[in-house]
Amino acid sequence: MSATWRKWVLVGVLGLVGCRTTGSAVRESAETPKQVVQFDPVTVTADLELSELNDEELFAGGTSAFAANDFARAARYFGRLADFHPNSSHRHEALYNAGLAHERLEQWEDANLRFSELADAEKGTGDALDAAFRLAETQYHLERFADAAKVLGTIAARGDLPVGKRLEAQVQQGVCELESGQPEKAEATLRQVLTTYEGLSDKDEVEDYFPAQAHFFIGEIYRLHYEDVKLDPARGSDALANDLNYKAELLLSAQGHYLRAIRVGNGHWATAAGTQIGGMYENLYEHMVSSPAPAELDAEEAQVYREELRKKVRVLLTKSINIYERTLEAAERIGSQNAFVEKTRKSLDKMKALLLADTDSAPGSEPSPAGPHS
Repeated sequence: MSATWRKWVLVGVLGLVGCRTTGSAVRESAETPKQVVQFDPVTVTADLELSELNDEELFAGGTSAFAANDFARAARYFGRLADFHPNSSHRHEALYNAGLAHERLEQWEDANLRFSELADAEKGTGDALDAAFRLAETQYHLERFADAAKVLGTIAARGDLPVGKRLEAQVQQGVCELESGQPEKAEATLRQVLTTYEGLSDKDEVEDYFPAQAHFFIGEIYRLHYEDVKLDPARGSDALANDLNYKAELLLSAQGHYLRAIRVGNGHWATAAGTQIGGMYENLYEHMVSSPAPAELDAEEAQVYREELRKKVRVLLTKSINIYERTLEAAERIGSQNAFVEKTRKSLDKMKALLLADTDSAPGSEPSPAGPHS
């Protein structure tokens, strides 16, 4: 998946947490260097503005800056506290908040460094557990998918955590496995999430965001399989027909999982799923209209082929328009505003224009009336 998708995969829920103002106990460790490395002398320039502040003043300044959305300043204050006041009662909060500030700035390496010192995926609670989730998020954005999946798998396997937290971790684990090029493993992980979820007597134990996300990404797995099937007229009409049928089957499989994501009722993933369904019909339309007739057909057969293709293309255009319209209606009804809404709106306009152009060019059709002259 592209970096654009990564804006909404993990950040959706984790990115809503504010900075910390209370502490929690965590496990700390240190490694003894195995060798001494000597460097040339360097000059270190101190942060003179902060050098005279004590830990209480640094914490207060960082908290104020974070509240004002001045994340660069917050990172400086919290970072200074964490680095120069190791015995402060605020150090753990400062580590976490420094990581959050770097995260808001998309400084993933710096955020990773801060969260890694605090995170405890195996036994941590409170800030240590939240930091483990965020450590996985930074690894995801740094494309260290296997590392992120390992952290999340450790959390998901913990019997001492509420089922909601375990399934949250397991869904994100499946996403990371998909990103790391392991679709079969990802599908197994995501299906396990849904089996556990469906077996709950009280589904309110789990936020609807996560089962919806699991259904959505199983849909994504089938969409990727769909995209792998190429329509090549050079292979002959029989092979082309078989490939087209297989591609359509994968589209329907993906659509089924996207529809399940919509039925869960989470606004974010319902909008995303509707957009993807419409996009697949749009994609299949583009494949079909750009594909020449098989070379084995004579002129008369090729004409029949194109006429039949036009009928199927109109069906695809109509389906994509219908799905895009329903997606936008649902988004408006629930007040959803995300990247998918604007994408859906643009795609809807495009499909309507294509359908209008196809109608105008159809044999025996009347041209569309011209608009008023200026």
